[in-house]
Amino acid sequence: MEPPPITDDVEHQFFPFFKVYKDGRVERFMPSEKQPPCDDPSSTVRSNDVIISTEPVVSARVFMPRLPNNPEKKLPVVVYIHGGGFSIASAFHPGYHKYVSSLVAQANVIAVSVDYRLAPEHPIPACYEDSWAVLNWVASHANGDGPDPWLNSHADFGRVFLAGDSAGANISHNIVSRVGSTGLPGVKIVGVAFVHPYFGGTEDDKMWLYMCPENGGLDDPRLKPAVEDLRRLGCERVLVFVAGKDHLRERGTSYVEALKGSGWKGTVEIVEHEEENHVFHLMKPESENAVDLMSRLVSFINQAG
Repeated sequence: MEPPPITDDVEHQFFPFFKVYKDGRVERFMPSEKQPPCDDPSSTVRSNDVIISTEPVVSARVFMPRLPNNPEKKLPVVVYIHGGGFSIASAFHPGYHKYVSSLVAQANVIAVSVDYRLAPEHPIPACYEDSWAVLNWVASHANGDGPDPWLNSHADFGRVFLAGDSAGANISHNIVSRVGSTGLPGVKIVGVAFVHPYFGGTEDDKMWLYMCPENGGLDDPRLKPAVEDLRRLGCERVLVFVAGKDHLRERGTSYVEALKGSGWKGTVEIVEHEEENHVFHLMKPESENAVDLMSRLVSFINQAG
């Protein structure tokens, strides 16, 4: 898919994400699709949409697996942060709805999929702040008196995980670093899974800098993780997935090496699928390598200790 020619009325174009016209209009190259939640009690995974904040508008989709044999069982919680260049997709996109539903069914977890505000209409750091707000909303259920009955009754707040792909992995890093700095009372973040993470060092940086007008340049720690932020990651385990044909592959491998050298006391593992492209697991979820990625992610969440 080739980028369209830039016409005189276009001020900025970042293909395949969006273009900005001189009159301020934003046009995305990919249509916005939304799938409704499924609250059918007979389904394998139920889902429900929740409002986290009305000003700013932040929401999420909560996923709950069936518990036919042990309705009182406590389950791990996965806070999932979608990708899309900080500017497209949502927690309600059919692809993300299907993927998170599959993760919930296979790992037997509760998932909270974050629907953060998108750039450029909502400049970065909106995505980071919204994701932090959702994580704190999840934490508000730790005493069993939060607004969501599924989290109140079934969440194990000693087993909370973050996961995200691409831009969502970048957001996940920034959130877990913030946990390490400020804490999150009542909640233990056990691990974070980064799938094909985006960090600085590629042509994509131009778009990130445009979407974040108040930035610190190419050394901005949200773009290029600082050693002190890596050292204080507020979790015990990290799993990083990279794809051999992904232009972001080296961003993932460099992150792992930087984390190992930072003084962080946790354990990190990297998994590479050599012949695959960026977010292949979303494009072809039934493929052998996508099934392997899901299996490893499930094992990471359900690993004891």
